[in-house]
Amino acid sequence: MILNVSARTDIVHYFTPWFLNRLREGRVVVPNPEVPHLAAELELTQKSVQAIVFCSKDYRPILPHLRRLLKEWPLYCHFTITPYARDMEPGVPTVRESMETIREMARLIGPRRIAWRYDPVLISGTYTVERHLRDFAAMAKALAPFIDRCIFNFIDFYGGVRRSLPGLLPVTPDDMDTLAAGFVQTARRYGFPIQTCGQAGDFSRFGIRPSGCITADILSRACGLCFEGLKPGHRRRGCGCVQTVDVGIYDTCPAGCRYCYANRNPGRAALALSAHDPASPLLFGREEDYRITRPRERGQSARQIRLPGLD
Repeated sequence: MILNVSARTDIVHYFTPWFLNRLREGRVVVPNPEVPHLAAELELTQKSVQAIVFCSKDYRPILPHLRRLLKEWPLYCHFTITPYARDMEPGVPTVRESMETIREMARLIGPRRIAWRYDPVLISGTYTVERHLRDFAAMAKALAPFIDRCIFNFIDFYGGVRRSLPGLLPVTPDDMDTLAAGFVQTARRYGFPIQTCGQAGDFSRFGIRPSGCITADILSRACGLCFEGLKPGHRRRGCGCVQTVDVGIYDTCPAGCRYCYANRNPGRAALALSAHDPASPLLFGREEDYRITRPRERGQSARQIRLPGLD
């Protein structure tokens, strides 16, 4: 099992104590996002969890624990750093604060275990194509020594995004081509790989091919593990990720990013912190409110190998 922490909410930013408690206890209960009152209890042991993949916009709460976690678990971290201000990301650290955090992360766990996400790329009267090219170049110059790769994607116009950002402009095919070509040129200048994941459109002429942001190859290079039998994730077109188990819950991230697809009910998300119990096996809710299944993990294994240059 590859643990995803998390694409549904920012567990690292807001719920790190809860997640550390889950690892200590060795179990977590995850509600089914599509079937109300059904949940799965998962065993969190070194036998059952082959790797932990974090995805967050603020790693400061977990920084003091990263070295200890790395001794116990293979880790890979997706760090989303975008040039947006409070008008788009009211609860996210500033770019300067994130830069300081990622430097410390690289010192603690090494750049090979950190991916920079420039995601989503959106266009408005404030965030123009020209500004993205300029900001991406400035951020790439500063981040290059501390990252394994960069992953970018253009925004998807889900219904909620259109409602929360009526002034958002469509990202035209010409805009995508201009930005993709510019991003690749910058990435080559500073010497890091760049890719998309789950992105419609063909950018192979610029040297960008669709891939996955959680693949056996990425995890192997980062963790010094050889993964066998990983299943495909069956996600959207252009995504080559392996199957992961997400322990998050939708509508629970208080960050308030206006483009977020994972918060379908902003009112519920605003109440998330007050209803959260760090000692509970569930991120939110009570065990007695669910019919809990205990699925058996199949078809995945990992064996330790040695790769040069890793701690």
